[in-house]
Amino acid sequence: MALFGPLFTGPRIGTAIAGLVAGTQRSLTSSALQHAEVPGKWTQSLPAFPYTPRPYSGPSADEVMALRKQHLSPSLFHHFKKPLMIVEGKGQYLFDERGRRYLDAFAGIVTVSVGHCHPEVVKAIHDQNELLQHTTTIYLNHQIAEYAKELTDRMPGNLKCVYFVNSGSEANDMAMMLARMHTGNWDLICLRNAYHGMSIATMGTCGQHTWKQAMPQGFGVHHAVNPDPYRGCFGNDGLAYANDVKDLIGAATPGRVAGFMSESIQGVGGTISLADGYLPEVYKTIREAGGICIADEVQTGFGRTGSHYWGFQSHNVMPDIVTMAKGIGNGLPLAAVVTTPEIAASMAGRLHFNTYGGNPVCSAGGRAVLRVVDKEQRQKHCAEVGAHLLTRLGALQNKHDIIGDVRGKGLMLGVEFVKDRHTKVPAKEELGEVFERMRESGVLMGKGGLHGNVFRIKPPMCFTMDDADYLVDALDHAISRGL
Repeated sequence: MALFGPLFTGPRIGTAIAGLVAGTQRSLTSSALQHAEVPGKWTQSLPAFPYTPRPYSGPSADEVMALRKQHLSPSLFHHFKKPLMIVEGKGQYLFDERGRRYLDAFAGIVTVSVGHCHPEVVKAIHDQNELLQHTTTIYLNHQIAEYAKELTDRMPGNLKCVYFVNSGSEANDMAMMLARMHTGNWDLICLRNAYHGMSIATMGTCGQHTWKQAMPQGFGVHHAVNPDPYRGCFGNDGLAYANDVKDLIGAATPGRVAGFMSESIQGVGGTISLADGYLPEVYKTIREAGGICIADEVQTGFGRTGSHYWGFQSHNVMPDIVTMAKGIGNGLPLAAVVTTPEIAASMAGRLHFNTYGGNPVCSAGGRAVLRVVDKEQRQKHCAEVGAHLLTRLGALQNKHDIIGDVRGKGLMLGVEFVKDRHTKVPAKEELGEVFERMRESGVLMGKGGLHGNVFRIKPPMCFTMDDADYLVDALDHAISRGL
């Protein structure tokens, strides 16, 4: 059985991906779900995976932790009460220093798109490393030029000009500058609960105190009410939330704005899908106020949401600037800002330069990611596996009152824990306990939201039907043990 292939699933799945009906039947007949009714020790094994990790001979986890405490930033945090050390990855799986395998349901914080150490991506990086590791845009090199064309070929409309940078923070920082340069306006509208990065400029756009240092920030940035269908004040009424943006422009700005920036699905904020009809109305309002619209696709791009290649497309809007990072390079330090030639020209009056942006190695790796996404039909795969996973998680919500909401699209899903479904008091401690139990069963989840009470399920896009079933069965068992 090949580890990577057209669907990266292997024969164990059989006809399970034939449709959502089959997935629903599996959710009702899963033997693992039946045995999990009786709390006890988890005995189910991870889905078969024909790979043996290399022996590890480096320092122990305790020694690494000591080095980290001594030499790395004290602001770093780690998951789990006992930190987990990861030394190898393959496909949708990770391995610790003892060779134990874990199902990766968080993809390095939504960064590993086509699978850990995908052979085509690894080969492209290796081949370029042997040829030329680094040059800059002061010289011509085919990799960055061909990559820019291949990337913009996948963009709608006139989004045909690319700036390559190194991180999502850097991309969003540049998008803010472009909006201000092009419009001649200063004020920007963002959302409460948003996350757009950790530079000084992007920190000001974040709508959560968690990511804000106690320093001056966000000059000219205004935060609109978050269009959260589950917790928001207007439920799923997108037009009501959009009216708040009109009021905000009238009250907090000169009446003219540089732009509006939002994620298509809020990632760090807890996988929040924006209320229906919100973005089209807000884009109209922003443009009437002289601004441009920025789509942050750092987490939702490259087919992860299943229904579309880019998350904004599911909202039926056309942004003026699109930012992307994380999955663009499958773990490489690579990001991009894509805009129209007209907006890009706004910065042509001065030199602009990025030493590492679009370097030959990262460009070669990014091009390989694009090829793999297309060749292995990752968008279609995310739609099919994501629909099955969402159905099974919905059944789990019906069984366990602590699950207040299940949401998302494709392989970008969220499960919110609450102490009471009516008051929606966040169940942060309970989620933390289940989080630890999931690790015991071999599943590594993400968590997020302002209150830290949302499971973020955003695995590598090669995640299979069997992986989805194992995750849900393990989650059911972990909750059933009592909280």
